[in-house]
Amino acid sequence: MPLPIIDPPLLNSACPWATTKEDLQALFDCRSTGAVTIRTSLIDGFDHNSSVHQYAFFDAINHAPQPAKSEHATPTSNGGSLNTLGYSPIPLAEYLSILKKVVQDSSLPDQVRPSKPFIVSVTGSAEAVAECYRKIQETQAHLSNPLCMEINLSCPNIPDKPPPAYSSFALAEYLQALVGVDIPADHRRVAVGIKTPPYTYHDQYQALIDALLSGSNPDGPVDFITATNTLGSCLVLKNGDGTPALNSASGAGIGGMAGAPLHPLALGNVRTIRSMLDQHERLKSIDIIGVGGVCDKASFERMRSVGAAVMGVGTALGREGVEVFEKIIQGN
Repeated sequence: MPLPIIDPPLLNSACPWATTKEDLQALFDCRSTGAVTIRTSLIDGFDHNSSVHQYAFFDAINHAPQPAKSEHATPTSNGGSLNTLGYSPIPLAEYLSILKKVVQDSSLPDQVRPSKPFIVSVTGSAEAVAECYRKIQETQAHLSNPLCMEINLSCPNIPDKPPPAYSSFALAEYLQALVGVDIPADHRRVAVGIKTPPYTYHDQYQALIDALLSGSNPDGPVDFITATNTLGSCLVLKNGDGTPALNSASGAGIGGMAGAPLHPLALGNVRTIRSMLDQHERLKSIDIIGVGGVCDKASFERMRSVGAAVMGVGTALGREGVEVFEKIIQGN
């Protein structure tokens, strides 16, 4: 099944600025977002520690940390972000309750409010993700808004847990776990997607395609792919003495990079994945949500031109707030 209608084809990525009820309410009520993605959650929440789980904005040309929007940062096409974050501290069940409240409290017109989709980003073990799917399916039975589940298999910041989306075997394990989830015949099926890390050579792309083709279900459990997550092993320094701009669990300040510096790599990932999906009849119907450096009308159009059905925004949301979506749509 394809993604539900997302109009306009613009949404936020599963980023730090989609964590709280207030964050999600502002995103939902924005007329220039066609859907809302929650920050990646776990069944029991993530043990967030602000002393080591951090983010910063930086100027990609001058390699200089910049203040956040609340401290009057100036939007720039060179703007990047670096984070050493993990996942949301809010458990999945609480998010599912929040989504209902967001719809109830919305200022959107009655004809829009009950149909605007949510993408519920989750992660965990294969068994935990299958349980997340059951819970989201149960919520869908009592909520008119279409729900989708995005499985984040690409975070670079979890020690001793490399992103499963680099491994065909690990990906197939997750997909097989989903096949075993029973969905009542009278329930609307929640669309399922995978959030992939940045791929940099052919075998990584092929591992994704092999996993998608490995299932016994001819339709497959995957309806969309979100490409791409942040690029790991990146570092921003405060000054010339080697001091990192961020702290991290290891103390090295190395984390995942996003924003404008990631844009060319994200475009390459979307184009390559789209072309490889189109080589297989079973995979042609899979949509792509393109994420990475979308910050204005031009980058939005570039992402769409390489095959993304929907465009996602992360760093630009953090830098400019929800106003960035209208700027992208209007081309201001």
